[in-house]
Amino acid sequence: MLMRWINGYYDKLSLHKGIAAYVLQWLFLASAVGALSGSASALFLSSLDGVTGLRTDHPWLLFLLPLGGAFVSWVYLKYGGSCAKGNNLILEQIHEENDPVPVPLRMTPLVLGGTLITHLFGGSAGREGTAVQMGGSLSEWLGRLVRIRPDDRKILLMCGISAGFGSVFGTPLAGAVFGLEVLAIGLIRYEALLPCLTASLAGHAVTTAWGIHHAHYAMGAVPPLSLAVLGKVAAASILFGLTSLAFSELTHKLKLWFAKLLPHPAVKSFAGGCVVILLVYAAGTRDYLGLGLPLLQQSFHEAVSSWAFLWKLVFTSLTLGAGYQGGEVTPLFVIGATLGNALAPLLQLSGSFLAGLGLIAVFCGATNTPIACFLLGIELFGSEAAVYMFAACVISYLFSGHSGIYTSQRVSIPKDRRVKLPDKTTLFTWKQHNKKP
Repeated sequence: MLMRWINGYYDKLSLHKGIAAYVLQWLFLASAVGALSGSASALFLSSLDGVTGLRTDHPWLLFLLPLGGAFVSWVYLKYGGSCAKGNNLILEQIHEENDPVPVPLRMTPLVLGGTLITHLFGGSAGREGTAVQMGGSLSEWLGRLVRIRPDDRKILLMCGISAGFGSVFGTPLAGAVFGLEVLAIGLIRYEALLPCLTASLAGHAVTTAWGIHHAHYAMGAVPPLSLAVLGKVAAASILFGLTSLAFSELTHKLKLWFAKLLPHPAVKSFAGGCVVILLVYAAGTRDYLGLGLPLLQQSFHEAVSSWAFLWKLVFTSLTLGAGYQGGEVTPLFVIGATLGNALAPLLQLSGSFLAGLGLIAVFCGATNTPIACFLLGIELFGSEAAVYMFAACVISYLFSGHSGIYTSQRVSIPKDRRVKLPDKTTLFTWKQHNKKP
């Protein structure tokens, strides 16, 4: 009996020693990833402010958009290699089991320079994709430097995703969970929870230490919890999810159409830039260029055009579909906030309240990350509207279907339980499987 107790004690002691070693290892590695990603995000955000100011001060720069896009696409064709896959390359490598392909360090300068050129000349794109790609490539470089094991390499790449997201938006909790949740629909990788949280917190702290400040938005007065308001929020959230679906599908279709009509990447981007210029004159405004932050801020303070969300959706899908560099998330924020603002009079709810819900819900539907988006709402707006935010994320997630902006995202647990899928199905292979003959 005594020996059994002693053996049990040593087993528990050995377990806790292993946990302590795991914690120390990942506190160090994830903090290093956060420091690298946070510094890269700080450089990116400060540079982004600079090029946006230049474009605003010199409107004629818009006419160089086709040339800028063609140049970036030529550089990627010549030197990019696998970097052209963007965020999908990082997701693929986290899932890869047999023949991993290194995430090149050159992805960082390529996506940084390409995104800045997109914004300098007026392309409608975001910043999340850039931050995540920089985080992923820098974490891969660090992993090779310390000769990390293959299984730990996957966790390190997830840390890069979390650090990039958390640092670029100033939302470390959402960033931590985003790195876990974005890999596969219906599955969260808990073994990377501590590393991703550490990386995201460190990335945010380092970005802030470099003097970067993030924008803040307010939902205003939150209506008391009631079935009537929940019903209205549910109706709006269905539209948020369908809008996410429309954005993802249009972006993917435009990529296919451009590639089919104009196979050379540089020619494709040049043509896409010309169409963006024509759209500016068709819309009669430049509000839909770049990140669209002024339009986002307006959504929380006053009424915006009822069709602003659709214009921003088309501008962004066209820009990304033509091969320009940049992310999707900030434009999705703008699309969601402006749609929520437009729905407010119909649903007799506050414009700022629905703008906040739309911001997180449209993003949720396009990325299939309801928990991360709920935390994003808490970090951006506080917890007063927590029930409404969670409902909006869940409903949008369901109604966006098996679609999303990341085609390498796996469908581990389908949203419709009647659907039976083979192992390792991705959003891309799902679409191929469901194509009409």
